[in-house]
Amino acid sequence: MPENRDHSIEFEKIKESLQAQIIVGNNNTGQYVSGIYASDLMSDVLAYGKSGAVLLTGLNTIQAAISAYMAEFKGIIFIRSKIPDEEIRKFAEEKGLVILSTDADMYEACVKIASIEGGGGVTKDITEPTKKAENFTVYTFKIDGQDFASAGMVSTQVKTILKSIGYESHLIRRVAISTYEAEMNVVMHAKRADVKLTASDKEIDVIIVDEGKGIEDIELAMKEGYSTATEEQRAMGFGAGMGLPNIKKNSDKLNIESKVDQGTIIETIFYVK
Repeated sequence: MPENRDHSIEFEKIKESLQAQIIVGNNNTGQYVSGIYASDLMSDVLAYGKSGAVLLTGLNTIQAAISAYMAEFKGIIFIRSKIPDEEIRKFAEEKGLVILSTDADMYEACVKIASIEGGGGVTKDITEPTKKAENFTVYTFKIDGQDFASAGMVSTQVKTILKSIGYESHLIRRVAISTYEAEMNVVMHAKRADVKLTASDKEIDVIIVDEGKGIEDIELAMKEGYSTATEEQRAMGFGAGMGLPNIKKNSDKLNIESKVDQGTIIETIFYVK
């Protein structure tokens, strides 16, 4: 089905307006995007970004690329002449993300993109038919705390599995975002965790059991903006206090159990409709 281009922006026009360099995806700049989401806070990207958009950011890390992929973005534009490393470029190539780099800063880039004639709207969502899983299948993974180099890779595997099964894209996006936020919580605050993914024709269930410091006050931790992240973790685009709220927002059912100095169990359930 062709894209609805009435309120969308062509990638090529964005590139031209920013005089940007193509880093990855030279043959994909003819596609249309639903808009631009400018942020260095990856939890905000996951919470508020719309599928089909492009991430405009100064956060030159693999987490920026993973967040864009989880949010179903079509690409990333790095500002202030930042060039992604080989790990980011390889990930983008594998996942079909376009990457540009511009000399402009965040404000200048936003102004230039907003001035593109006919740009600034949102494309029509295109939903493919749902192919339901037969019975159920169980997958297990492990997450190591403080391993920021691999942070997000389990969530990436989960998303790939769900796509191969054939679930509807909007459902996959919700599961991926929730799992990614939970995975980042483990990396930032726990020693390790076991992940269990159960996929069936009725629901998708993700259980993450970690060993760590636990959550002292779950009700407080569920409030937007509350965070115990370190400055180093915030510098990587996380710790804005949107992790658990994002998980709750995207899941149909959320169960949390936690004991201080022992660990936390987070279970998210997503209904297949």
